[in-house]
Amino acid sequence: MAGVQTAVALREQGFAGTVTLIGAEPHQPYDRPPLSKAVLLGKAEGSAFDIDFEALGIALDLGREVTGVRPADHELDTATGPVAYDVLVLATGAAPVRLPGTEGVPGVHLLRTLDDAERLRPVLAEQHDVVVVGAGWIGAEFATAAREAGCGVTVVEAAERPLAGALPAEVAAPMEGWYADSGATLRTHARVERVEPGVVVLSDGTRLPAGAVVVGIGARPATDWLTDSGIELGAHREVVADERLRTSAPDVYAVGDCASFPSGRYGQRLLVHHWDNALQGPRTVAANIVGEDPAAYDPVPYFWSEQFGRFVQYAGHHASADQLVWRGDPTTAAWSVCWLREGALVAVLAVGRPRDLAQGRKLIEASAHLDPTLAADPSTPLKKAQL
Repeated sequence: MAGVQTAVALREQGFAGTVTLIGAEPHQPYDRPPLSKAVLLGKAEGSAFDIDFEALGIALDLGREVTGVRPADHELDTATGPVAYDVLVLATGAAPVRLPGTEGVPGVHLLRTLDDAERLRPVLAEQHDVVVVGAGWIGAEFATAAREAGCGVTVVEAAERPLAGALPAEVAAPMEGWYADSGATLRTHARVERVEPGVVVLSDGTRLPAGAVVVGIGARPATDWLTDSGIELGAHREVVADERLRTSAPDVYAVGDCASFPSGRYGQRLLVHHWDNALQGPRTVAANIVGEDPAAYDPVPYFWSEQFGRFVQYAGHHASADQLVWRGDPTTAAWSVCWLREGALVAVLAVGRPRDLAQGRKLIEASAHLDPTLAADPSTPLKKAQL
């Protein structure tokens, strides 16, 4: 997404030079969200972008892995020889974290690429018993698809609750029941000791039958190939970009899941692994390249997840909040949560309440202050709670 959108944005903003998209995968550039939904369930053959790259004058160099970059020489290293560049945009995304000890074990899957989804389609079609490792966003989405396909599903999570790394305990707590409601089994405080063919063995000795194992325990910036480049990497091995998405190397930008950027809005550096970031950031990169003076890149992060029959949306960044406001009953199908910092809305989570999300996102962008009492009334439009 980030690479494709940068190329398209360059043309939209009048860049007349050569634009080449290099990708390690042989497939036409594709969108990832459908992989855990329509593609996985066989409702779509693929999710290629509906973009006429030839008409836009964008060259595709597919199936070519880049192994390094030499910024001083303005050259990339690839398996088939060097590639020169005037300006380079790093948009390598993130790679899924593998479960230690599962290399080469048959039946263990990740879900990040089109090939991953294609390998998992027959698993769902044959209605295998599936063990999902990790109750994060991707684990919940895969469990949803597997239950829809008729598979028996057990989700094992090392933490004490789902989404432990993403949401506070009190907000994630209502989501725990979603698993049972869908017919999936959720086991928390459950660590995987090892995976044997057809069995997942937990640290307490429990043996879970598994026709397939799907690992969803997080992702890390795909930057190992930059180790000797001299380009600055951060604490999470992400490319450190500035407010214009420039890296520490001249003529090199970074965008999407592989890069962090400083947020003036939240007073900290953000590493955002979500689709919307890969959609928005390229416009800033393109403006820099064509010679405009873009505003600092400081978005309100946004993502959504479809799981267990619910549409979950989140906007903002709640880490610095000092007040939590509930809108509605979390035991029902539709409710929201607002996070305030010194009275200003900084984040909102909406379950089945898309209007709350849309209004909340605009209020966050405007640094709006809310009346907590009005905000807590789900019958009052969120925008009406603005002070």
